[in-house]
Amino acid sequence: MFIYIICMITLLMDKHILNQLRERMLDRGLLRKMPEKTLQELFILNTWGTNAIEGNTLTLEEVTTVLESGMTVPNRPVRDLMETIQHRSTLAEVISGRICEVSMEDALELHQHIFHGILIDAGQWRRVNVRISGSGYSPPRVEKLISLLQEWEKNYVEMEMRREDIFAQAAEMHFGFESIHPFSDGNGRVGRLLLNIHFLNHNWPLIHILPSDRDPYLDALEVAHNKGVSKLREFLETNMARSLIFALNMVGSEEDKLMTLNEAREAIGVDYSSKYLALRIKQGELPGIRLNKMWKTSPMSINLYRELKGRG
Repeated sequence: MFIYIICMITLLMDKHILNQLRERMLDRGLLRKMPEKTLQELFILNTWGTNAIEGNTLTLEEVTTVLESGMTVPNRPVRDLMETIQHRSTLAEVISGRICEVSMEDALELHQHIFHGILIDAGQWRRVNVRISGSGYSPPRVEKLISLLQEWEKNYVEMEMRREDIFAQAAEMHFGFESIHPFSDGNGRVGRLLLNIHFLNHNWPLIHILPSDRDPYLDALEVAHNKGVSKLREFLETNMARSLIFALNMVGSEEDKLMTLNEAREAIGVDYSSKYLALRIKQGELPGIRLNKMWKTSPMSINLYRELKGRG
């Protein structure tokens, strides 16, 4: 089992690279119909990441144990185990298309699926005023929730009708939902599942937001209150590139296999040094991931980066 340690990336992922990786993914068939083993790997990574951001104590290895073998983990809170099992089953509902809309109704259903037996108000809008820890922003008072949620849903439908940029839509929708903060607890996890519904409905794969992404993710949401969602959009594009190479490693060709930087550069005979490639990954120009304490990328990612530099 890989240990996933993901870099914090600061620059914008080029759309050419992002779209080419997506085309390679689509060539492998319907995203909702990927092999069961691949889906399980995606479910494990996504579930671990989204829960850990919110303080769930299970490690990736423990999440793998729980979801692959059905075994429990000693000395962990029952809530953390239940969140793990129920988030994974909720993702399965999303992938199957049984929960498939960015809407108030499906937001409530997502919340009910994840938190039944955990929160006393699972599947219900909050009835109290709340604050967001670490943020200078105060969510709207409870009496304004329904009208704001209706406006949020209407705005999303209008963006869809205008066929706006997929990532701009995602950023606006996600920021709007998190700003309303309609649940007493669990807003982040429901909001990230709504992101994945949005991407799947537009033939993009699951996007993973992991513990090492927490600070730039929360910062992008905070910045959006005063400066708009461009930083959040860039964050989502960069994370999607990483999510694509992770999935392509399981379903793609030899060119899509994740390799150490030395292995990848030797496989295609490029002059770039490993140090140079690692820097480009850290800067967000080259899709990459850190596995077992080693940077990895794919030969295809390097080729796409080289094409881009050649055009420049």
